[in-house]
Order: sequence, then structure tokens, then C-alpha cells
Amino acid sequence: MPPQDDFRDELAAAAREMQDDDSPQQAMERAVMVATKIIPGCEAAGVCVVYRGERIDTHATSDDSLRQIDALQHELDEGPCLDALREDHTVVSDDLATDDRWPSWGPQVVERLGLHSSVSYRLYSNDKDLGALNLYGKEPSAFTGEDVQDGLALAAHVGVALAAAQEVEQLEKALGGRTVIGQATGILMERFDLTPDRAFSVLSRMSQQNNVKLREVAEQIVTTRNVPTT
Repeated sequence: MPPQDDFRDELAAAAREMQDDDSPQQAMERAVMVATKIIPGCEAAGVCVVYRGERIDTHATSDDSLRQIDALQHELDEGPCLDALREDHTVVSDDLATDDRWPSWGPQVVERLGLHSSVSYRLYSNDKDLGALNLYGKEPSAFTGEDVQDGLALAAHVGVALAAAQEVEQLEKALGGRTVIGQATGILMERFDLTPDRAFSVLSRMSQQNNVKLREVAEQIVTTRNVPTT
């Protein structure tokens, strides 16, 4: 096991890299690789993300076989990832084969993938659930108490990086929407000699009449150069 100072240095470097990632997907992919590298006993890792407070999707794994694990949790409605999101911040299991919290899911994971230990951490920012970081080990009791604490530190950084990346992505989408709306407004102004307010009113009316979002109407005008004959 590497000295604690080495772990802290690696974690700090990984945290800086995750914050520099350009998308939530990149931040999650980096996180799962970091977990298998710096946490002893971690054979595989994955990140599940919550959408609209309901649906949980697997978005990054160090091993694609983990998608079977997550799919099985959703199918059986039991497992450590779900418990971490619903009840506890951190869920630890030393032996999935005998853990009575998940009598159907645990034994199937052991049989199919040979993974006996798990730790799941709820990822959140300002009380907003973002998802869960899940670590798996091949041996029973693969994670020591210190490993669990190290994973908790990593999960905290993952949550911050994921929240920041999502905010950037949402901002970019919003700015992109404003840009295309502005372009469409400009086309209408030039084509029909309209004022900015009048051109925007035309876009709004088209959106309402066709029950289509304003951005979609604007994108169609910018892409096709077809405009209403108002």
C-alpha cells in the first residue's frame, strides 16, 4: 500500500485534472480510472448518474462488465448503489455472497463476475443528488477502513467535479440557444426589414403556433434559411 502522503498527492493531482475536464463524461471516466489506480483492493469502479431525480444510468466504468451489475440492480430494485442514493451516504459490503441486504443481487454478482466486496458513495453537491461512485473488489473484505475513507475523499472530489462540469455543460447549452435565436432574429430583421422586437415576436408566434421550442424554430431558420412570409 502506498504511503498516505503519496495517496494524498495522487488524489490532489487527480482532482485538479477532473476539474479541468471539458464534460461530465470525461470527469466520470477519469474518476473510475483513478479509483482503480490509487485505492488498494479496487478491482473495478463505476459511476451512476441521477437524471431528474428519478432515472439512474451508468455513465462510466473501468470495466464494461459492471454495466451488468447496475442493470441487475435496476431490474431487482436492490443493491448498494441504490441504497447509497436512497438511504446512506456510504454503503460497504465485505461479502456480497452472504450480505442479506441484497439476497438476489449479491450472489449473482459473485457468480457472474467474481466480485465479492463493494463500496458505494453517494455523490452530491449542496444537497443535490448527482449519482454514486461504486468500487468493487475480487476478494471478501477487500477494502480496509482506511481504503473506505480514501474512497470517500475521492468521491467528494468526483461530486464537485461532476457538479461543476454539469453546470458548464448547461451554461454552454443555454448560451448556444441564445446565439442561434439571435442569428435567426437577425435573418428575419434583414429579410423583412423588421425591428429586433418585431423579429423576435415572429419567432415566438411560430413557436407557439407549431408547439415547438423557440430554439428549435431558430435552428430551423438558421439552417434552412427558410423564413415565414410575415
